[in-house]
Amino acid sequence: MTARQLAGDPDWWRGAVIYQVYPRSFQDSRGDGIGDLQGVIERLDYIASLNVDAIWLSPFFTSPMKDFGYDVSDYRGVDPIFGTLDDFDRLVEAAHARGLRVTIDQVLSHSSDRHPWFQESRSSRDNARADWYVWADARPDGAPPTNWQAIFGGSAWQWDTRRCQYYLHNFLASQPDLNFRNPEVVEAILGEVRFWLERGVDGFRLDAVNFCTHGELKDNPPREEIVEGFIGVRPDNPYAFQRHLHDKTQPENLAFLERLRALLDEYPGTTTIGEVGDDDSLGVMAEYTQGGKRLHMCYSFNLLTDRAAPEDLLAPLTEMEARIKDGWPCWAVGNHDITRVATRWNAAGDMARLRLYLAFLLTQRGSVCLYQGEELGLTEAELAFEQLVDPAGITFWPSYKGRDGCRTPMPWHGGEAHAGFSSTAPWLPVPDEHRDLAVDRQERDPDSLLNATRALLAFRRTQPALVKGEISYHPLRDEVLCFERHHGDERRLVALNFAGEPRSLSAPPEARALEEAPLLVNGHWAAGRLELPAYGIAIAGVPAAAGPWSP
Repeated sequence: MTARQLAGDPDWWRGAVIYQVYPRSFQDSRGDGIGDLQGVIERLDYIASLNVDAIWLSPFFTSPMKDFGYDVSDYRGVDPIFGTLDDFDRLVEAAHARGLRVTIDQVLSHSSDRHPWFQESRSSRDNARADWYVWADARPDGAPPTNWQAIFGGSAWQWDTRRCQYYLHNFLASQPDLNFRNPEVVEAILGEVRFWLERGVDGFRLDAVNFCTHGELKDNPPREEIVEGFIGVRPDNPYAFQRHLHDKTQPENLAFLERLRALLDEYPGTTTIGEVGDDDSLGVMAEYTQGGKRLHMCYSFNLLTDRAAPEDLLAPLTEMEARIKDGWPCWAVGNHDITRVATRWNAAGDMARLRLYLAFLLTQRGSVCLYQGEELGLTEAELAFEQLVDPAGITFWPSYKGRDGCRTPMPWHGGEAHAGFSSTAPWLPVPDEHRDLAVDRQERDPDSLLNATRALLAFRRTQPALVKGEISYHPLRDEVLCFERHHGDERRLVALNFAGEPRSLSAPPEARALEEAPLLVNGHWAAGRLELPAYGIAIAGVPAAAGPWSP
């Protein structure tokens, strides 16, 4: 372990709350309209004040920015728009000084077409890296090798005139897929990961990690029904028309994940968070995290849909518990790829419901990723077509408006130009409606969502059952989601009212409200009853030996 890695509990990640920072939109320190690493450093005190455990930095690597950093041309370099390696080192040191772990995005399944590896690979069929990417001959009629579709539209195969072959790209044509069937590629990628471990990072969020290996070059069969499960899986996108049996989530990927885990085990206290997009994302999450030999934890898009009814939220949670065994999930209700939760779940400006959704996320079994701005209740920005920069939004407009609406700059000071994000016009505009939700205004309001977030996270830290405990769910009743968390002798009852009117439930007579709970935990436990206001939140302590709860 390097001296720059944060000491402490090696299992800190189990139950951790990880705050996602999208650097382009967090804080501009140089006045060019783009957020940077120095800007993140300047806002670390704010992040620490939220009472989170770690940050997740979206990509800051050298890149032509066709997909805003998810197309990497140098895995070991910091793109000049974000700063330098020295800036990154200072960020790690400053975060660690505040007790914050640092996790970074790693895009392992593909690189940019500007990466030197690909430039060499495409130069001929017999160079040293000719087999570092997935190349295949055309069909006899000149068509692509298979019918595989790219998530961002069109065939997943791009013709290259230098080799007179097609190369595979599951995302943009400028993001060619690496060939993980080649042992040299695996060794090279592990070397890139080790580089950042040696610089003191505490973990990695692994982008689209189930895409690292492909199967036999066979056509995917058609899909009978479109099921949401990953970005791009929508009726307007041909990607959704197939069952993706051969182009991702292959058994060979498990061997690579075991190699990756063995590497991280050399650096105690480091962790991995795999992003999984698949028809059976929950099954993949379970498979990838069980047994302690692959990933530490995974998250999927199962809570990142438009469906916010309690039965829709409960279904993936209970299925996950039935399947994951000794694995560990990570949950999120928002990120840089998805419509802001306040808009997606029709809760814009409704603090009661936003507090409920926050409590729902923070009381589940698993770790949590909290996307920047969720603590403010930011809404999805409405942008004109001319303002879009996201290639997905530009391609699928107007049925899909892309991801720019959730990537607009953080509003720090509601009354300042560009809300205090930058001294000049930023890369995406700050919506006027975000000014009233700015950090400075919410900090002055004791009833704000920001202060509720801080209070709930501080409380959660004092509750081992909520951080690392087991969970058991009760049947949904009258739109109230009830479950229990238990850890050692600590037993906690949780009830979340998704109804717009009060609810009354039976409760164990021994159940007692927790004096240390913040005011947003507003359920009333007394005389064997639980009274919940509309969108109410209740958490009680009860002796481990008390009788069963039948709400």
